[in-house]
Amino acid sequence: MDKYISTPVTEEVTSKLQAGDYVYISGTVYVARDAAHHRFMEALKRVEEGASEEERMTQEYKKKAADSLPFPIENSTIYYMGPSPAREGRPIGSAGPTTASRMDKYAPCLLDLGQKAMIGKGKRTPEVVEAIIRNRAVYFAAVGGAGALLSKCIKSSELVCYEDLGAEAVLKLEVENFPVIVVIDREGNNLYEMAIKAYAKDIE
Repeated sequence: MDKYISTPVTEEVTSKLQAGDYVYISGTVYVARDAAHHRFMEALKRVEEGASEEERMTQEYKKKAADSLPFPIENSTIYYMGPSPAREGRPIGSAGPTTASRMDKYAPCLLDLGQKAMIGKGKRTPEVVEAIIRNRAVYFAAVGGAGALLSKCIKSSELVCYEDLGAEAVLKLEVENFPVIVVIDREGNNLYEMAIKAYAKDIE
């Protein structure tokens, strides 16, 4: 089923999405890959080092941790992508997804801080799936190999931070009808596993 959503992606939005849905996203999407995620964790570690175990259990600590990140993490969408240089007259170059598993060791922490949506390609670990369910989040897949087409849905691109990382810097994108597929919904239903089961049933 085709669905059109706008960011921020709230729990109300994820409640209407199911594995296998074709979704078109409009609004703000942040770009970050593994090098940027590593720096997110360094920022969060600095906050953690200055807090007691009791303080880490409070909402105040969670807010302080979230505020240490370079963009508002609450209900955010992060696209795992490393763009190519923009051509003249365009905000960005080819914009295809990168392999999501490279972010698996970072994703649960960010989901627990309020991130609600991820865009990438490929499978996720059980720990990420558990975090998706725990936080009523969603994992989308964009089509690999279609970066030039996907870039046409990006209306603007703005550097947020980590310029020294080059293609792995954090960007803020404004997208319009950016096409993705729900791979793992908030209940943990996984399109990849569903497809394998359906194929196995067919060949029986």
